[in-house]
Amino acid sequence: MNLQPSLYGKRYELLPLKESDFPALFAVASDPYVWSQHPNPNRYQEAVFRNFFEGALESGGAFKVRRKEDGAIVGSTRFYDYDSKSKTVLIGYTFYGAQYWGQGVNQEIKTLMLDYGFDFVDQVIFHVGRENFRSHRAMEKLGALVLRELEVAYHGEESKVNLEYSILKSEWLAHKSKQAR
Repeated sequence: MNLQPSLYGKRYELLPLKESDFPALFAVASDPYVWSQHPNPNRYQEAVFRNFFEGALESGGAFKVRRKEDGAIVGSTRFYDYDSKSKTVLIGYTFYGAQYWGQGVNQEIKTLMLDYGFDFVDQVIFHVGRENFRSHRAMEKLGALVLRELEVAYHGEESKVNLEYSILKSEWLAHKSKQAR
């Protein structure tokens, strides 16, 4: 599984994250409101975001999310911890500028990622901060189910309590079929 393919949707595209993307992505991330429910609410600060960005580059699976109509960078997400033996991959570290919330960005991006991922795996896992209620609702809209609560260590940061969500390939196909009706 290539963790950094270019994926194209109707309105948005996922492109491999590069070091040169830092200024544009930080411009989106520098809004404290974006991180208000996140386990690390200080990620809007440049030094804290720089650590996040470096972890994204090191992951080998990070993307910038770009709006096709004007090339605007609207956020970031990534694939990580791919396991070919257990046929699992994680999707996460996702954020979008607050001005793009409620516009279907996450639905389109996660659909692209899930459709691609399920060509290689049977289960996709997400870690979502315990207090990140917006992201909990987004997971539910995708049909993801909570498996457990656990501590997750972020790159260069202390562990934080997260909920682990899962979508099995069969569940995703059933969810998409139901949505198409």
